[in-house]
Amino acid sequence: MKTRLTGWGFAFPGVALIALVMGFPVVYAGVLAFSSLTFLHARLTPFKGFANFATIFADPLFWNSMKTTVEYSVATVGGEFFLGLVVAVMLNQVVKMKAVYFAILTIPMAMSPVSVGLVWHMLLQPNLGIINTLLESVGIPGVDWLGSTHLAFWTIVGVDIWQQVSFVILILAAGLASLPLEPLEAAAVDGANAWQRFRYVTLPMLRPVAVIAIIIQLINEFRTYDLIYVLTRGGPGVSTDVLSFFAYRRAFLGLALNEGSAIAFVLLLIVLALTTVFFVYTSRQGR
Repeated sequence: MKTRLTGWGFAFPGVALIALVMGFPVVYAGVLAFSSLTFLHARLTPFKGFANFATIFADPLFWNSMKTTVEYSVATVGGEFFLGLVVAVMLNQVVKMKAVYFAILTIPMAMSPVSVGLVWHMLLQPNLGIINTLLESVGIPGVDWLGSTHLAFWTIVGVDIWQQVSFVILILAAGLASLPLEPLEAAAVDGANAWQRFRYVTLPMLRPVAVIAIIIQLINEFRTYDLIYVLTRGGPGVSTDVLSFFAYRRAFLGLALNEGSAIAFVLLLIVLALTTVFFVYTSRQGR
């Protein structure tokens, strides 16, 4: 008991600071979600109960944002995992200059999403951007990457994958480096070729690490806001209007802080569910 109390004594300042910095905004957002507070009605009362949630659930734009968020998360995480696995397997075969390759791969991950958005906004500019200039130099007409309802979504997906794939590569490369060699050597002795060893031996052993990488990235992608704000502001139309940006628009452009908080609270519950899955899975793997 004395050891436990001592541990809590050392942990209390940090826990209290986290509770203050993170707990207060969450609790206040929860209060706003059930209140009548807007920019035109600057009072919490009367409390509306679940009426704000009923309002947003009845809004087709909310379900469009939910659909866009799910599609965006699945597309980005799927692309990051596929490319990350390919590059991690290639790096696992490299002997020389591996540290240099890893250092280069960490550059996009080290950049802030706002910086990435600004850089790519200049590169993708339809008239003066270098990407369209290069396309036109080989006879391909330029493309309005961020102004087309058909292309904007996939353009942002590509930019997100470019930045976040480094994280997946690092996790999968670490997982591959930690795998035991005996099962692979035994499979080779039994006559399995390289593809069979990878499919039936490497992938099953890598699954715990892969699942952790996927869940972490799903949590990150559901919270995406920076790239959307910098590159498209949810447009054109509502083709890139994810939940986080929809909450911002409803709260600060639609002047309904209560409904915006309700949308943010729904997003919080989704992220908490994914986080719970992550901790349950990692605790089972630990046992």
